[in-house]
Amino acid sequence: MAELVSDFIPERTTVAARRSWRPDLFGFFRRYLSVILLVVAWQVSASLGWISPRLLASPVQIARTAWDLTRDHTLPTNLLVSLGRAAAGLALGIAVGVSLALVSGLSRAGEDIVDAPMQMLRTLPSLALVPLFILWFGIGELPKVLLVALGVKFPVYLNLYKGIRGIDPKLLEVAQTIGLSRWKTIKEIILPGALPDLLVGIRFAVGISWLMLVVAEQVNADSGIGHMMMDAEDFLRTDIILVGLAVYAILGLLSDQLVRLAENKLLVWRGTRRVGKASI
Repeated sequence: MAELVSDFIPERTTVAARRSWRPDLFGFFRRYLSVILLVVAWQVSASLGWISPRLLASPVQIARTAWDLTRDHTLPTNLLVSLGRAAAGLALGIAVGVSLALVSGLSRAGEDIVDAPMQMLRTLPSLALVPLFILWFGIGELPKVLLVALGVKFPVYLNLYKGIRGIDPKLLEVAQTIGLSRWKTIKEIILPGALPDLLVGIRFAVGISWLMLVVAEQVNADSGIGHMMMDAEDFLRTDIILVGLAVYAILGLLSDQLVRLAENKLLVWRGTRRVGKASI
């Protein structure tokens, strides 16, 4: 009986993992139904004159403006610049956050050195650092990338640190009992156990990267979605501003979905847990 149960569990986990990759059109529609209804209500209000177009452009006008900006290459050009800055800052911030979390999480001395400065830096407002970054690094691409990296590294650091320190002590005792070296214990037990927390931190980091990019591109920038929005503000073009906001929102959603797909791939060993009829 025990052998039958042990043989069944991996198969059930594999089946659940395969099912999680099947497209669920109804679930997709249900997830975004509230957004669709909100856009419809917005358009109806604008068409009836309840909302002034100078204060808030209608969804149809925003779509037309987005198409015009795409045809004259304004939107694609600025979008590529923003994507490059966000990707560079995200990669740098994740690398720094992971490195500091490993130092702090795996060593008591490392925690004493790293954690206090990180907690202090985490409370500093990003806008207050913009003048210093311009003074230190100029007005080129470097301060913009560094601002994104600065915001990204904190959620990565905090979540990975939590994951490392949250490893079950019994697992570490087992590792000592079977004679695993420190490196093998880190590789085989600590890092896999902390991976779910790291992925949660990366999901937060991806969202923060777009928020920091908005700040970075509105200060001494001559390209990017943020710069396009600042130019539109001078001419009271709320439709262009809303196009920029829509682009940020869509990029944030898509990047979060990519992280979730990676999470499903990397954590397939967890299977699917069900509570009642809902799966989590």
